[in-house]
Amino acid sequence: MGKYTAIDDPSAYFQVATYTGNGSTQSITNDGNSDMQPDWVWIKSRSNASWHSLQDSSRGATKTLFTNTTNAEITYTDAQTSFDSDGFSLGADASGGSVNVSSRTYVAWQWKANGGTTASNTDGDVTTTVQANQDAGFSIVTYTAPSSSGNFTAGHGLGVKPAMVITKSRSATGGWWIWHKDLGQPNYYIGLHSNGAQAFEANMWGAGFDTSTIGLNVAASGQASQTYVAYCFAEKQGFSKFGSYVGNGNSNGPFIYTGFKPAFVIVKRIDSTGDWVMYDSKRNPSNVVDKYLMPHNANAEATASSELIDFLSNGFKVRGTWNGFNASGGSIIYMAFAENPFVTSTGIMGTAR
Repeated sequence: MGKYTAIDDPSAYFQVATYTGNGSTQSITNDGNSDMQPDWVWIKSRSNASWHSLQDSSRGATKTLFTNTTNAEITYTDAQTSFDSDGFSLGADASGGSVNVSSRTYVAWQWKANGGTTASNTDGDVTTTVQANQDAGFSIVTYTAPSSSGNFTAGHGLGVKPAMVITKSRSATGGWWIWHKDLGQPNYYIGLHSNGAQAFEANMWGAGFDTSTIGLNVAASGQASQTYVAYCFAEKQGFSKFGSYVGNGNSNGPFIYTGFKPAFVIVKRIDSTGDWVMYDSKRNPSNVVDKYLMPHNANAEATASSELIDFLSNGFKVRGTWNGFNASGGSIIYMAFAENPFVTSTGIMGTAR
C-alpha cells in the first residue's frame, strides 16, 4: 500500500490567519503547528467591502494585484511590508492597500513556496523566474510574453504536470485566466475575476501543459511584451486536491473526497454563470461552514443560507441548494488545501470536526 499522505503537517505549507486592522503597523503571526514563512499572501477584509489584495515574495511584498479587478499591479509601500518567519508584517496602509484599516477584520490565506529564493528557468520558449516548492506542489512563476504573436511555453518548476494554473498580467490590464484539469480540454478557460461559465478559445493554452512547462498564447492568454505572474499547483496526496463534482440540487448534496480535512476550499460552477465561493476552517471552526467570500467581487463576508458545506475528516459535504455550487446536473470545479490528512504517513487516523 502506498503512503496515505505526502505531508503530515499541512501547516508547514499552508495557513489561514485572521486579524483586526489597527491603521498603524503590526505583525501577523500564524498559529499552526509549524512556523511558516509565506510566499503568497491573499488578504480580504471580512467586515467591509474592499478589494482582495494579493502579494508574493517573487514580485515583492509591496506589489499588489486584486482578484476582483483586471487592473495591473500596484505598489503600496505602506501596506504589506514583509514576509516573516511565521507570518507577515503590515504598515500604516495610508495609501489605500486596504489590508490594515483600523477596526476592520481580515482574513489572510497563505502559501509557502521557497522562502523568496528564485531561480532562472529555461525549460520553455521564454526564460522564467521560478520559486518552486515541489514537496507542496506550488510554484510562483514570473515571465515576459514574447513581442510577436503565437504560442509559447514557460517553465513552471513543479517537476510534474500542474493540476491548476492561474495567470495574471502585472504590467497591463488583463484577466485572471485559469486552467484547471477538469475544465473542457484542451483550450477551455475560466476567469477568477468573473462569475462567467467556462469558455473556449483556440490556442488559449498553446501547446498545453506538461511536467516542465505551461502553454500560453500571445493574444489569447497573454499580451505581447507584457510581464506576468503565474501561480501553478500540482496535486499532493493528503495536502491538496483539484477536482470536480456534479450537483444534485438537494440539501443532502454531494460528498467530495479529498483525502484530508480541509482548511480551505474554493468552488465554482463552470457549465453556467455562478459565483466563486471561498470557505476556510479559521473563520468557521465548526460545521456548518457558512461564512464565505467571493474572489471576483469586493463584498464583505456573508453568512450563507443556502451556500452551506461541512468540512469532514476526509473531504467536504455540500449541504445547500444554491445553484452556484449544487445545481442539479451542474458541473462544479474546486481547489482545496488540508488542515490535517485523513491518515498520516504512519497510519494515524485524522479526526472530524
